Amino acid sequence: MAEETETSAGADNASTDAAVMDPTLAGRVSAENMRLLENIEVQLTVEVGQAEIKIRDLLRLNEGSVIELDRLAGDPLDILANGTMIAKGEIVMVGERFGVRFTEIVDPATRMETV
Repeated sequence: MAEETETSAGADNASTDAAVMDPTLAGRVSAENMRLLENIEVQLTVEVGQAEIKIRDLLRLNEGSVIELDRLAGDPLDILANGTMIAKGEIVMVGERFGVRFTEIVDPATRMETV
């Protein structure tokens, strides 16, 4: 009787393993997950540069004031999704609006390190 239990348990594991190994099943699960993720909104930010100033200097700013940033003109800009850098890019004009052209995508493994 113990042999029957082991055999049926082994058969159940084999069918589960086959389902997991089935590439069409994995493809369907992956496609369903992607459909769920497609409609999630993320905040996309393009960072031109940063500066650190004292509150005293911040309070003295007015129209026409200039703050020097930590980035050189022509350097690629950081593109962030929900605060995580995903790419580098450059500013372009799209009609009368600004746009950003992706010039370099951050490696997904590197992106995951920052999350």
